[in-house]
Amino acid sequence: MFYQEDLEQCGLDVTEASVYSGVCTEIFKRECVIFQKPVYCFVHLSIQEFLAAVYMFHCFTNRKTEVLKNFFGKKYKESSLDDFLKQVMRKSLQSKNGHLDLFVRFLHGLCLESNQRLLGGLLGQTEISPGTIQRVINNLKEMNSDKISPDRRINIFHCLMEMNDLSLFQEIQEFLKSENRSEKKLSEIHCSALAFMLQMSDEVLDELDLQKYNTSFWGLRRLIPAVRNCRKAQLTKCALSETHCKVVASALKSNPSHLTELDMSLNDLYDSGVKLLCAGLESPNCRLETLRLKGCGLSKIRCDYLAAALKSNRSHLRELDLSFNNNLKDSGVKQLCRFLESPRCELETLRLSFCGLSKFSCDSLAAALRSNPFHLRELDLSGNYSLTDSDVKQLSDLKESPDCRLASLVWSR
Repeated sequence: MFYQEDLEQCGLDVTEASVYSGVCTEIFKRECVIFQKPVYCFVHLSIQEFLAAVYMFHCFTNRKTEVLKNFFGKKYKESSLDDFLKQVMRKSLQSKNGHLDLFVRFLHGLCLESNQRLLGGLLGQTEISPGTIQRVINNLKEMNSDKISPDRRINIFHCLMEMNDLSLFQEIQEFLKSENRSEKKLSEIHCSALAFMLQMSDEVLDELDLQKYNTSFWGLRRLIPAVRNCRKAQLTKCALSETHCKVVASALKSNPSHLTELDMSLNDLYDSGVKLLCAGLESPNCRLETLRLKGCGLSKIRCDYLAAALKSNRSHLRELDLSFNNNLKDSGVKQLCRFLESPRCELETLRLSFCGLSKFSCDSLAAALRSNPFHLRELDLSGNYSLTDSDVKQLSDLKESPDCRLASLVWSR
């Protein structure tokens, strides 16, 4: 925000500009604040982002090193344009909230000769060779961003588009039209571009199965943002991080949320990952019907988070698979029974195989089903080898009861 005297120092007469020009009336708007003094600001922050990019490019071409050191740090040294843009890109990727994303896109777009001509001498004397442009493009495609948020990586694709490099866009379009997708090898930058295009598509993807894509481990992880625009997501065995769990949570919170089936099995989600997932499950927009968390290292406290999240919201969940969580044990099942007892619970299938359960779990499950006998039809307790006939007797009796819908009880002696 700025005042009229700020504009006058720049040689701008706002009164005349607003009368005789359509540009300023679109750029500036007048607001009254506490002191009833006119305040001006940009109608849209993208204008400010663009001017910031122009100023930074101007400082680079005119060797204003103090400004550049304030931005990069005191270790900054004068470099070529392609190296300068590489440093800016790295700095933007390190941002947790993406506050530099649009600025970096504009900065790359300023490299184009057509934009240089439009801005005349404003940027300073600079001649950018085709070789330099190609090096900038290559740097973007080869940038190592494995430890960066998937959403930050997608900005690399935006920057390539700003530089009129449509090769990735065209290659991904050909990939989507191909009938033999599993045979086509995708690079990591291809995966970022594909994730972006799937998110932006008007058509909701029926299934995102990471194992069906022919790419590296890191490439698979770059595809995860596409979960926001799909109905079924198979995200098994890909070492999901806290950042990836945030992406999944945002897919469950989005309005509308398309996700109805989610498989995150064989990923150690840790406490932080489970908390983030639960934040998505608590959302009133969540429409998830099937959740599979096999072998995710769930413990009592993580099961507590899960049960509380499912209980707090009108649950659409029909199938829950928590198999192969050896640390779940009786204490974890006791927490889960809080959800089963809830009138909000409409769960039909519950899988608890190989969870280290004993008679106490059977007692808790039987009590929960007596409290809410109307929905659960299938209960899998196989692989809990300490269970005996007497341990599961209460559950077996419920299976025979006309008041309970339990039709299938599976367990191992």
